[in-house]
Amino acid sequence: MHDIRAIRENPSQFDANLARRSLAPLSAEILALDEARRACITASEAAQAERNAASKDVGAAKARGDDAEFERLRALVAEKKDEIARLEDEAKTRDAALRDMLATIPNAPAADVPDGADETDNVELHKWGTPRSFDFKPVEHFELASVAPSMDFETAAKLSGSRFVMLGGAVARIHRALAQFMLDTHVDQNGLTEMNGPVLVRPETMFGTGQLPKFGEDSYETTNGWWMIPTSEVTLTNIVSGEIVEEAALPMRYTAHSLCFRSEAGSAGRDTAGMLRQHQFEKVEMVSITHPDHSDDEQKRMLRCAEGILETLNIPYRTVTLCTGDMGFGAVRTYDIEAWLPGQDCYREISSVSSCGDFQARRMNARFRPSGGGKPEFVHTLNGSGLAVGRCLIAVLENGQEADGSVTLPAVLHPYLGGKTRLLADGTLG
Repeated sequence: MHDIRAIRENPSQFDANLARRSLAPLSAEILALDEARRACITASEAAQAERNAASKDVGAAKARGDDAEFERLRALVAEKKDEIARLEDEAKTRDAALRDMLATIPNAPAADVPDGADETDNVELHKWGTPRSFDFKPVEHFELASVAPSMDFETAAKLSGSRFVMLGGAVARIHRALAQFMLDTHVDQNGLTEMNGPVLVRPETMFGTGQLPKFGEDSYETTNGWWMIPTSEVTLTNIVSGEIVEEAALPMRYTAHSLCFRSEAGSAGRDTAGMLRQHQFEKVEMVSITHPDHSDDEQKRMLRCAEGILETLNIPYRTVTLCTGDMGFGAVRTYDIEAWLPGQDCYREISSVSSCGDFQARRMNARFRPSGGGKPEFVHTLNGSGLAVGRCLIAVLENGQEADGSVTLPAVLHPYLGGKTRLLADGTLG
């Protein structure tokens, strides 16, 4: 949510930020609505003052027997009462219209975010690891002989339709092991607090992190008005909604492993093979609530937490800065981590780490009380995948594949798999 005071003070900068998002200027329309709202409030206050003054004079006119003045003043009081009600209703209507308008405008990009139209304009920061050279043609995850028996798309389609998968046996266990490894790493090494929250939330919770009202079609709503979370960013960030926390409590760092649900409304025909893009998937999420002065450093810290997971798994990756045209609605800056998938012969996104500044905090009314005194200020919020479990499974399977269809598994997963080191060609662990 944008600060209307900042728009009043520098409308040209606001429009310049919109232009970086390829949006038309909106400051004039916003300020006209704001001025009309404020005019209603001012007129209501003036009418209230006139009503108060007339109310005081009514008694005096009655006491001195001035019936004509008494009736005039009494009529004026009634008239002002109706006028005040009308002006207050108009102010509320315009305030709601202003809030609705501001709620659909994306966050302003940070100054260091590259301008661009789409993902082709993203800027690579660095690469880690060297993609493996195979002495055979690598295949995609769902084509592996060891995986096919335990990655059942047909049964899932029978139960739920397209873009669902049923994992079984060894593959299901590897998937679970990956999530456990990620959580343990974030808790034991990265200092995050593990949480386990609901996957059904109220609409105001989705509004707080920016999924509503503009992107409702991307998520699922239940018949009784709950929403299924697209990521536990929604629940973890909203822990501080409506709260004033002490500055000493910052940063607040959380992680959670949850089911996630996305309609994939805008991805028809994309990644239909395999389990790369699903309606239901699992993710280990990271969320930080920070002091505004520390959010840039916190984003870099979170990025390293996510990159570290891939490095420990020995998955080659590259990290890119998203350009203005590819960045999400609520972000001021986003880094994407893309894992190397030899079956596709390309890097594919496995994590996004975003700083949202005070954009979400304003929507949630989440603030902190400065330790040195003064008025409460809005916190900064950040979120990042640490990582998408299903996509990480894909990366592990494809990078570890062998010519016979078996998979050599990362050493860090062996303790989570009872000491097993490979997914054998027959689909069992060995």
